[in-house]
Amino acid sequence: MRDRSSVSPARKPSPESRTHTHVIHGSEGDGKRAQAGAASQPFMTTRHLYLARHGAADAFGNLTDIGRRQAGLLGERLAGLPVDAVWHSPLPRAEASAHELARHLKTASVAEAAELIDHVPYVPQPAETPPSWAGFFDGYDDAEAASGQKLAEALVARFAKVPDTTATGTRRDTHEVLVTHAYQIAWLVRHALDAPPSRWLGLNSANAALTIIDYRAGLPPTLVMFNDMSHLPADLRWTGFPDGMRP
Repeated sequence: MRDRSSVSPARKPSPESRTHTHVIHGSEGDGKRAQAGAASQPFMTTRHLYLARHGAADAFGNLTDIGRRQAGLLGERLAGLPVDAVWHSPLPRAEASAHELARHLKTASVAEAAELIDHVPYVPQPAETPPSWAGFFDGYDDAEAASGQKLAEALVARFAKVPDTTATGTRRDTHEVLVTHAYQIAWLVRHALDAPPSRWLGLNSANAALTIIDYRAGLPPTLVMFNDMSHLPADLRWTGFPDGMRP
């Protein structure tokens, strides 16, 4: 399936602020109590998901030279992180992008994840479909809609959760890159924000743009950033968007 996204992206949220303990206009005793309170809080194991749409591709779905440059620059941006794994869609443009960026991630494994394949995650009912999208879903029958929704549920079940327990019964932070497609990123963002299913519409991602979602036990997911292209030079940004919709 081709990427058929046709809307402008949401404005990128500011990166998640980091909490740190410090004392302002307090006594030494107040400072010690504040530090003790911070130390008594349980360690929050985090799953860091770095979501990226594949690099620019040609009409046959193969990665172009521009797409390889985009993927390589994304890999350079992620090179300083302890990335455990790079998961990619089965489609060639995503697989090639994953291997290109993984050249900069020396310890990361690279593997296919069927749940990341390009698909429509949810076909809205007529009452919840914006007028501008009305014709987009023509031709989607009930079976295709059900198949897409099943894949979307599997995507969330596999990746949108805290790290799994290790063989020793402990958990550790994990850092994983998902190289996928615009609709799958939109679906995971919608899920993280606990928005209605139809709200995936209108959440677009440019080629090789970076979205980050963190998952911690007992807390809602944190959308750290969305559709960030600061690692790309101006001439490589906003590919994947129609010309009239690029900023």
